[in-house]
Amino acid sequence: MLSTLIDFADPRTDGATRLRTAFGAPVRVLVAHAPHEVRPVLEAVEALAREGRWCVGHLRYEAAAAFDPAFEVHAPDGPLAWFGVHDAALPWPDAPVPAVAPVAWTADLSREAFDRHMAAIHRAIADGVLYQLNYTAPLRAAFDGDAQAWFHALRQAQPNGYGAFIDTGDEQVLSVSPELFFDRDGDRILVRPMKGTAPRGATPAEDETHALRLRTVPKERAENVMIVDLIRNDLSRVAQPFSVRVPRLFHTEALPTVWQMTSDVEARLREGTTLADLFAALFPCGSITGAPKVSAMRMIRALEPAARGVYCGAVGVVRPGGHATFNVPIRTVTLRDGAARCGIGSGITADAQADAEWDEWRHKRAFLGAAVSSQP
Repeated sequence: MLSTLIDFADPRTDGATRLRTAFGAPVRVLVAHAPHEVRPVLEAVEALAREGRWCVGHLRYEAAAAFDPAFEVHAPDGPLAWFGVHDAALPWPDAPVPAVAPVAWTADLSREAFDRHMAAIHRAIADGVLYQLNYTAPLRAAFDGDAQAWFHALRQAQPNGYGAFIDTGDEQVLSVSPELFFDRDGDRILVRPMKGTAPRGATPAEDETHALRLRTVPKERAENVMIVDLIRNDLSRVAQPFSVRVPRLFHTEALPTVWQMTSDVEARLREGTTLADLFAALFPCGSITGAPKVSAMRMIRALEPAARGVYCGAVGVVRPGGHATFNVPIRTVTLRDGAARCGIGSGITADAQADAEWDEWRHKRAFLGAAVSSQP
């Protein structure tokens, strides 16, 4: 039985090539339950990859506390880090995928609470506490079907990004995230934050109008550039002097249900920079916290009543030799004991409007319904 599937775009070719492979049961599992165990897990992952193994796994958002005690988070809802170690990759399965029955999602957050929290965020911005906050809430559903079949359905509805199916035994992670966290190849690193969203249009002309608006509206550009600046600063902690650069800014990407705006931040890493060093400098990704990061995470903990879990953490693969690619697990479903969870959120800035943000959340969750309608 396959326990892991990876379908990652090559970010340096804009997805023209892909890492699409499968893995059986891991020969070893590395798990961190407490903050002090996270760095040793990452160090073991890197050492095993350099010995020729594949390591595939995830960090929860709450693993942030392992890297900076100033990052305030809820108590975790599972292991802070989990990686399966594999001696070899397997071919991608070609077997037909069973259909998936419709899933009835319910939201934890009411519109009244959403509006109240938006007002609190705007007060914090006006008071100079922060510039932007990434605010999220979960959707929940019951699910008793085939988790791997559901992953394939989600992947068809949200293709071309950084897809991963990981079955830890206690939990299944179905991530079809379009967002790259980082790709580290030798001393080169690429970070590609995704900030700014617009719906797809019903006609080609309307679609292009939405894309143009996303590229040009000051609110969307400000949301993007704030996070680019944050990531430039984070990356400078491990980069060679004067090597951090932004070769692409405000790039619009067409996904099936939304347009998203990304920017590229690149650097050359200092000699001796480890995988654990990268996470200490960059995690959690600024696109899912806001800026400044410490203040944003403090407010996230105050407004969001429970742990985010794998959502907004990191899901990725470290290949033999050490090449590491991780996504930011948005558009990600987690399953445990028949209960499904999927977080939805957006970046809130000074000029964000509650009606527009609520609509953005609706557009972002549309991939969940498309995953069912795309089945034969």
